Amino acid sequence: MARKIFKKTMQILLVILLITLIGGMLYMRSDRFGINAAGARLERMQKSPNYKNGAFDNLENTPALAEDASYSKMLRKFFFEKKVRNSPSNPLPVIKTDLKNLPIDSNLYVWFGHSSYLLQLDGKKILVDPVLSEYASPVRISAKAFPMEYVYQPEDMPEIDILVITHDHWDHLDYNTLKAIQQRVKHIVTGLGVAAHLEKWGFPTEKITELYWGEEAYVDGFKFTSATARHFSGRTFTRNTTLWSSFILHSITKKIYIGGDSGYGKHFKEIGEQYGPFDYAILENGQYNQMWKYIHMMPEEVITAANELKAKYTMPVHSSKFALAMHEWDDSLIRVAKAAEENNYPIVTPKIGQVVSLDNYVKLPNWWEGID
Repeated sequence: MARKIFKKTMQILLVILLITLIGGMLYMRSDRFGINAAGARLERMQKSPNYKNGAFDNLENTPALAEDASYSKMLRKFFFEKKVRNSPSNPLPVIKTDLKNLPIDSNLYVWFGHSSYLLQLDGKKILVDPVLSEYASPVRISAKAFPMEYVYQPEDMPEIDILVITHDHWDHLDYNTLKAIQQRVKHIVTGLGVAAHLEKWGFPTEKITELYWGEEAYVDGFKFTSATARHFSGRTFTRNTTLWSSFILHSITKKIYIGGDSGYGKHFKEIGEQYGPFDYAILENGQYNQMWKYIHMMPEEVITAANELKAKYTMPVHSSKFALAMHEWDDSLIRVAKAAEENNYPIVTPKIGQVVSLDNYVKLPNWWEGID
């Protein structure tokens, strides 16, 4: 009798596993996962110096994990050793700003948490890596957004003159957000290969400019130059089928470095020497760990990178919305603020939704202090 029950139980488990596998495979074929490049786009990618064996590579040797780390160790720590303050216990303070009626004659910056932000320069609106969904993952069981006093939605966004996508990770390229604002986006600038996703989602080819490292383009009066980053890409288990990039944005009045995601490396000094100085460098500061130190900067390295870029000021981003690492939610802000103070370097750390002038630097208070 026991043997029959065991056999029946195993059969049920196998059926459940089979259904799960089939369901997962079907789900991964949905539009939100995007599509690999083909045709003329793939041929262009294949001619790129760092495209080898069907994938892009970093210019500097960049292991996915540090020498003393392993995937088993990483998974164990991530799922079983998370710190208790990985997410704030109370809603984060948010300033609700009417983004559709910003003074058009002002150069402004508004951050929405993580790596999503709006730049208003010379009367134009530039939106970078907008992720306004509740989750930064393909499934609603991980990477849930922190509680906030106000949650910015796609309908809060104004007409966008230029949308910038630095790479195709789920916490930077969000299908739901892009579909919701699709009719309000005039043009897109992104890395080589990413346009395949965008075209699948209905964005016209003629409205997309995709660049390889070192290439430049003029879009609506702005000069965009693609620059290297030390990272990776991918929306499925296959990595690096599209290019991850940083961008130099040159307007009539400002030169801004849009960093995207990047580990620390020699490229910051090289970019500073070739393209600097910058008025502002917007650099990732969060979701780091010594186990993957080559693909995400430590907070102290943000200040080093900003100095090497020859930037007057830096905005630390990539924090305060999603817990994609094991550090406490405010650790990145505490450490980068301390490093900036020790190096007498001015940083810009507004609350989410707060309007910051790009013409007049004002030292802002540490809004994260006192929040558990």
